[in-house]
Amino acid sequence: MALSPQWLDELRARVTLSSVIMRTTKLQKAGHEWKACCPFHDEKSPSFTVSDQKGFYHCFGCGAHGDVIRWMTDQRGMQFMDAVKELAAEAGLEMPAPDPRAAQMTQQRAGLHDVMQSAQDWFAANLQGNSGSGARDYLKSRGFGARTVGRFGFGYAPPDRQAMKAALSEYEEPLLIEGGLRIAVDDKEPYDRFRSRLMLPIHDARGRVIAFGGRILETDTKAPKYLNSPDTPLFDKGRTLYNLHRAGPASRQTNRMIVVEGYMDVIALADAGIEDAVAPLGTALTERQLELLWRMVEVPVLCFDGDAAGQRAAMRAISRALPMLRPAHSLRIVRLPSGLDPDDLLKQKGKAALDELLDNAASLLDTIWTYERDVQPLSSPEDKAGLKARLLEHVDTIQDPDIRALYKRELLERFSAFAFPPREQKPWVKREWKPGGFKQAAPTLSADAAARLKRASGAGSRGNLATAVVAGLARFPQEILRHSESLTRFAEQDARIGPAIDSLIEAAEMLEPGDTSPILVPDGLVAPPDETRFSFLREGIDPKAACDDLVEAVSLLVERPALEAALAAATARFETDPEGAFAEQQRLLKRKLEFERRLGQMVSLRAARAAQENSDRQPAEAGEGDQETD
Repeated sequence: MALSPQWLDELRARVTLSSVIMRTTKLQKAGHEWKACCPFHDEKSPSFTVSDQKGFYHCFGCGAHGDVIRWMTDQRGMQFMDAVKELAAEAGLEMPAPDPRAAQMTQQRAGLHDVMQSAQDWFAANLQGNSGSGARDYLKSRGFGARTVGRFGFGYAPPDRQAMKAALSEYEEPLLIEGGLRIAVDDKEPYDRFRSRLMLPIHDARGRVIAFGGRILETDTKAPKYLNSPDTPLFDKGRTLYNLHRAGPASRQTNRMIVVEGYMDVIALADAGIEDAVAPLGTALTERQLELLWRMVEVPVLCFDGDAAGQRAAMRAISRALPMLRPAHSLRIVRLPSGLDPDDLLKQKGKAALDELLDNAASLLDTIWTYERDVQPLSSPEDKAGLKARLLEHVDTIQDPDIRALYKRELLERFSAFAFPPREQKPWVKREWKPGGFKQAAPTLSADAAARLKRASGAGSRGNLATAVVAGLARFPQEILRHSESLTRFAEQDARIGPAIDSLIEAAEMLEPGDTSPILVPDGLVAPPDETRFSFLREGIDPKAACDDLVEAVSLLVERPALEAALAAATARFETDPEGAFAEQQRLLKRKLEFERRLGQMVSLRAARAAQENSDRQPAEAGEGDQETD
C-alpha cells in the first residue's frame, strides 16, 4: 500500500497532536503550546513542548522530536502502518487502495537501498586497502583523522571501469545502472560511473545511503573535480541536503542551521566541532531545500565562500528565498573574508573566528543592500538610478504583502540617504524689528534669482508638470526643504527648470521654522498651468489635500529624468552586453509604464475633481439667477 506525502499531510492535519499525547502524558497549557515532563527521559522540570499549530513535539532536554505518527511509533511502540491505520480511523480518513505499481516501486526502492549500502561498504573497504593509499594521503593533507574518516564514511573508487560490477556481482546490472553506480551508453558495455575518486556517501533524512559524491584525485585530467550521483528513484539532488540526518538533531540543541557550499566544508566544520551544517549538492539552493531548512529553524545561516562565485551563490539563494518569505522566516548571511572558504578560515584563524562571524551574520535585507550597492561603481546619476531599479526588482518578487512593503520602505530609505546626502544649510538672514518683536519678513527672491526664475519659466514651460510643481512649491514653501535632497538632484539634471528650483530652495531657507508664508514671486514670472489638472494650484483647496497632491507631483517630477537616464545607459550597453542590457531595459520600461500610469491617474483625478466642483457650483448659480429675476 502506497501512502503519498499529500495523504499523510492530510492525516496529520486532521488529528490534533496534543489530544493524542494527552492519552498517556499529562500536559499543561503554556500560551499557544503545551508543556510537560518529557516521557522519553527522567526529568524534574518540564522541557517537553507540544505545538498543535506547528504539528510537532520537542524535548529541549533529550532532543526527542516528531509529529503525531512519530509519537505513535516511538512512544507507543507501534509499527508505522499500524499507527497510520489507527490515526486514520480516528480522523475518519479512508486508507488509500492498494496500488500494484506503487507496491512494485516500493519493493524496487528497497532493492536500491541494499545496492547503495553494498556499494558504500565496498568503497570504504577499498580506502583501507592497498589501492586506497593515495586517497588516504589526501585525507591526511586535509587534516581529517580516523574518527572523521569513519564517521562520514569516506571510501575510494578504483580506476578499473568494471571493478564495481565484479564486486557487486550479486546484483543485476539494471539495478546498478538505476542506482547511478554504472553508466549505460547505447549498445556499448556499461561502465562504472565513479573511478579514481575519493568517495563520500550521501544519506537521506533517515540516514540511509541514497547517492554518492566523488572527488577526483588525479591532477592531470580534464574530468570534473567533483562528481555526484545522477537523480534516481532514491535521490533527487534538488530535494536533498548533505548531512541533514546529522545536522538536524544538532540544530535542536543550537537552534541554528548553517548552509555551506559543499560537503567538504560540512566535514571541515564538523571536524572543528560545528555539527549543525548542511550543503546543497552541486546546485544552487532550491525552494525545496529552503523548506527543509525552515522546518528545522526559522532563520538558517548561509556561509558561502568569500570569493565572487560564493557571493553570487548567496545572491542566487536569496533570489529563491524572497518570494517564499513569510513572517518570522528568513535567512542570515555570513560574508567570509575574500578568497577564503570555511575550511581555510578554520585553519588560519580557528573556530572562534568562524563562531564570531556566524553570531554576527547579516540579515537578508542588509545583504541585498550591500551587494547591490557595491556590485558596480555608482559615479553617475544613471548608475544610482540603476541601483534603485535593482533594489525594487528584488522587492517586487516578495509575495507576502506586509514583508514586501517593509522591505520597500527600508531599502528606499537607505537609497535616499545614500543618493541624496543632506544639503549644507545656509545661515539665517538678519531679522528686522517689527511691532511685537523680531519677525522674519516675507521671503522674496533676489533680483538675480528672479531673473533666473523668469528665464527658466519662460516660453514652452506653460502647462507642464515641472512648471506646476514650481508654482505649487511657491504657494506651499514648507514642502521645499522637506524634499530638498531630491529637488536638488533634479535641479542638477534639468538645465531649464533647475535654476527655478535652486531659487526656491534659497528663498525657503530664509523662512522661520514652521512658517508657511508663500514665497513672493514677481508677477508674471511663474504662470500656473491649467488649474483643472493640478488641484494644489486652485484657490480655496484644503491646504493638507493640496500638499498631499503636491508631494505626489514632486515624486513624479524627480523620478522621470532618473528613469530616462537609466534607460539611455541600458541602451548604450547593448554593444558590450546585449543580454544584460536588454534585461535591464525591460525592467526600466516596466517602471516607466508604471510612472506614466501614475501621472495619468493624477491628471484624470484632478480633472474629475474640477468637473465635480463645477457641477456643484452650477445649480447654486442658477438658483441665484432665479432669485434676482423675482
